Amino acid sequence: MDLNFYRTNVLLILLFLFSVSTYAGRVIFTGDDTTIGKNVEVLEDTGKSLTINEVMASKNFVKSEDETPNFGLSSSTFWVRFDIQNLTPEDKIFLELAYSRIESCTLYSKGDNEIKQQEISWNDIFNKRKVKYQNIVFQLDIPVKSTETYYLKVEGSEQIVLPLIVRSEMGFFQFAFTNEIISGIHVGVLLVMMLYNFFVYFSIREKSYLYYVLYILFIGLTQTTITGYTFKFLWPDNPELNRFSIIIFPALAGIFAILFFQNFLHTSEKSKNIHRILSAVIVAYLFAILFNMLRIDRLSYRIIDYSAVIAAVLALVVSIRLSIQDYRPAKFYLVAWSIFLIGIVLYTLRNFNLLPYNTFTNYTMQAGTAIEVILLSFALADKINILKKEKELSQAQALRISLENEKIILEQNAFLEKSVDERTSELQFANKELNMALTKLKDAQTQLIDSEKMASLGQLTAGIAHEINNPINFVSSNIRPLRRDIDDVLEILHSYDEVQHVDSIDGLHAKIREIDKLKEDLDLDYLKTELGTLLKGMEDGANRTVEIVKGLKIFSRIDESDLNLVNINEGIESTLIILNYQMGNSIQLVKELGNIPSIECYAGKLNQVFMNILTNSIYALLKDNHENKTPTIWVRSWLKDPENISISMRDNGPGMTPEVRAKIFEPFFTTKQVGDGTGLGLSIVFKIIEVHSGTIQVNTEVGSGTEFLITLPVKRKKRPIHESNE
Repeated sequence: MDLNFYRTNVLLILLFLFSVSTYAGRVIFTGDDTTIGKNVEVLEDTGKSLTINEVMASKNFVKSEDETPNFGLSSSTFWVRFDIQNLTPEDKIFLELAYSRIESCTLYSKGDNEIKQQEISWNDIFNKRKVKYQNIVFQLDIPVKSTETYYLKVEGSEQIVLPLIVRSEMGFFQFAFTNEIISGIHVGVLLVMMLYNFFVYFSIREKSYLYYVLYILFIGLTQTTITGYTFKFLWPDNPELNRFSIIIFPALAGIFAILFFQNFLHTSEKSKNIHRILSAVIVAYLFAILFNMLRIDRLSYRIIDYSAVIAAVLALVVSIRLSIQDYRPAKFYLVAWSIFLIGIVLYTLRNFNLLPYNTFTNYTMQAGTAIEVILLSFALADKINILKKEKELSQAQALRISLENEKIILEQNAFLEKSVDERTSELQFANKELNMALTKLKDAQTQLIDSEKMASLGQLTAGIAHEINNPINFVSSNIRPLRRDIDDVLEILHSYDEVQHVDSIDGLHAKIREIDKLKEDLDLDYLKTELGTLLKGMEDGANRTVEIVKGLKIFSRIDESDLNLVNINEGIESTLIILNYQMGNSIQLVKELGNIPSIECYAGKLNQVFMNILTNSIYALLKDNHENKTPTIWVRSWLKDPENISISMRDNGPGMTPEVRAKIFEPFFTTKQVGDGTGLGLSIVFKIIEVHSGTIQVNTEVGSGTEFLITLPVKRKKRPIHESNE
């Protein structure tokens, strides 16, 4: 065979293949699904003014070079021209535009002396379509072995992508059936994950689950809107809602995705700057919804696009960084989010013709979403397991602390029982000669009163011990360095005593040099300074001890039973000294003691009033859960009028309800825990104020603290106060 024979055969084969596939822009349809993107010609009408007759006569059509023409966001009208030759035994063929988000499509063809047209638009209800399918599908009636020319008019406010596929009737039904099954599986997975996490949210009330459920809901609605299922099944009679849904659902999905991300990975603590940026993205999503409602569509689309890219990148950056820090929830999120992004990227690459339209690329977005929601459900479950372990550790620690406290309480109870037994024995011995009836009555009352006294005695002992301990420790810690310095000075003096035994001038000079050397070694100047410092410190400690003892002396007038002229401010000061160790640095004290005259009163009893009220305030402040406020006690005294003085003791604790306020002066009523109080403190306070012919007023409100306002007369007649009135 010569070379010309081979050339002829190759040329014939190439011509045959070319005629089968394109044949001068013609689509040769033999029955298999055929994508015709490269077999069409496109005309752009920027003014949206061309009629079908003008289009048919136009010579400005440009042959498409893309398998799937993609015109992006454009306000133009696009005309697509193509010929289809039917080489199948059937005359019913379907043309599918496999992208449901085209606003309006009109298919024109030449008939007998007329132009036929089929229109599918967003503005029409779904049931108006001849082919009830979520994508845009036209039925082409082309006789067998005939050729028809079609003009497709396309308009859209979103991205215009034209994946044009010619199918046979059986091929269309098979594809639709497969698509329905895959989409049903996708929706089923999302629905199961949403319901499961919704029930978990109601069980544990963790906000991450709520945000996640809402994210699944709206991401599912977003994807079913993109694929056209929401218009087909949910609101087929409401085209206007179908138009708005493509912005509202992605925006809400983005908002709840960010809220879930922030809550799940605690970005407010672990990445504050990115947390703020993501919060700004949420605001951008809300503006996108607003602009869409105002029909500013293109701006809303751009906001959605940019916001989604920013949020996706930031979420990826934070999850990678926290994963490197070995934060377990971030690792789960990174894997799930990466799979979701891969699905979105593959879907986008298909729309930009970088990947072909096939079964795999058609469902990458749905597959990525389904895998993501499943993995994130695992991540939430893992987080709950972590929280459960932390709770178990916390409970174990709380149990250990409880056992230690129980041990301490038992030891204290043993000591108190011993003290009470000793005191009871003394009282029984002292009251032998009393009448038996009076003894029984007195014993019952005395035991109650002694319980309250023991509480005051315990506070007094603890306070004084704590207050005196500091200056005494300071004095005792200075004794050793003082003794050392005195020994050094004595050593120098001893060297001076040895001078009198020197019998020569040279020996005297040598001895003086020896003394100077000793003074230099011992640093006599420093010794003098240190001695002064140590003595000054011991003097300060002694003075502090004297002040504390003086305060104790003032406070200890608790058993005086005669009226005396007393400076109430001194009693308040001494009580605050006793209670200083309880307040410590946890409670701020504000004193405003005014210039008031001395009053006639039972000083010790009033000191007991001050201690009982202040002890209750300290207890309430220490037990309260303070948020955004400093625990504080205010103590004021002032001259109300020439005949009365007033004393206010106020705190910013939890306050009291009206029901508690009505009972606080009743004997044995208490809101403290068992073992913390007898319920007699404020009852005794009321009796003592009553004996002094004074008044006590309680101002309180839940969450706003409590104030005890006491008014006492400056002068009153002498009247003994009985022990039974305590």
